[in-house]
Amino acid sequence: MWHVVYIIAFAVLAIMAIANLVRNLILLGGNARNPQAPRTYGGTQQSAQGDRSVPHPELLDQDGQVIREPLLVMKSISVKDAREQLDALYNGSGSSLDESEDTSTESER
Repeated sequence: MWHVVYIIAFAVLAIMAIANLVRNLILLGGNARNPQAPRTYGGTQQSAQGDRSVPHPELLDQDGQVIREPLLVMKSISVKDAREQLDALYNGSGSSLDESEDTSTESER
């Protein structure tokens, strides 16, 4: 009995998924044919700025101007250089903590 219920539930979900796929393909085709049409999502109208698009706030500097430089620059380094930098950070931070602990234990004696 449960097998029949599972088969019917799977069939319903499959039909819903295919219907959703067809609907999305139709909407995508409509958007591709008419890309300049203004879209209002959520029922809100555009502000008084007109058709000018507003950039994301993270792309603006402190004065409100659009940043024209790359936001992320990645430098490739070798594994050996990366290991040396990590070792230097690890050894550098550990030695300062050890020295402060040594001085505090000596003053207690």
